Amino acid sequence: MIIAKNIHKYYGNLHVLKGVNIQIEKGEIVSIVGASGAGKTTLLQILGTLDVASSKEDYTLEINATDIRSLGDKSMARFRNEHIGFIFQFHQLLPEFTALENVCIPAFIKGAKKTDAEKRAQEILDFLGLKERYHHKPNALSGGEQQRVAVARALINSPDLIFADEPSGNLDSESAENLHQLFFKLREEFGQTFVIVTHNEELANMADRKLVMVDGNFV
Repeated sequence: MIIAKNIHKYYGNLHVLKGVNIQIEKGEIVSIVGASGAGKTTLLQILGTLDVASSKEDYTLEINATDIRSLGDKSMARFRNEHIGFIFQFHQLLPEFTALENVCIPAFIKGAKKTDAEKRAQEILDFLGLKERYHHKPNALSGGEQQRVAVARALINSPDLIFADEPSGNLDSESAENLHQLFFKLREEFGQTFVIVTHNEELANMADRKLVMVDGNFV
């Protein structure tokens, strides 16, 4: 599913990632932990194609047998839209749109018909226990509900791979626990692969593998 070799990242003279190697199999749930500043989010953004590794050193990044380095900007955007979903600590929902409309946005970007996108969005929201929240805007939803809407948005295009950056960091303990259980339920239901950066030890320990990052590399 993911093969990444010799991933480096520099910001000026600051060497953030120092030759990271990681391989993740289809259907795995992998957690990445470490102190703030260790490079976890930077790595997640590179694996998720939101950022690029520094090219001072040669590196490899393959997702689903696709050489990410070979893709141009348009091809990269299309690949990301069709194959990758993102869940962030702050849900990043658009406040002027309803839950249903927020979920549909990636499908509209992909070119789906409105009726097809809304039908799929409703199916996912139903699955996530939000059937009564289609037409609520984010400010009318609880924190846990907002994050589940964000999960639905990540799932709308049936991506193979979900990247989550501190997904429960902004939730109360009960909502966090529900979200953690949801990831495993989604893996069982849809076979998705999850890469999760988290400071939550409980979630990290639930994963199939827990990787510890220290000073820009795994230990």
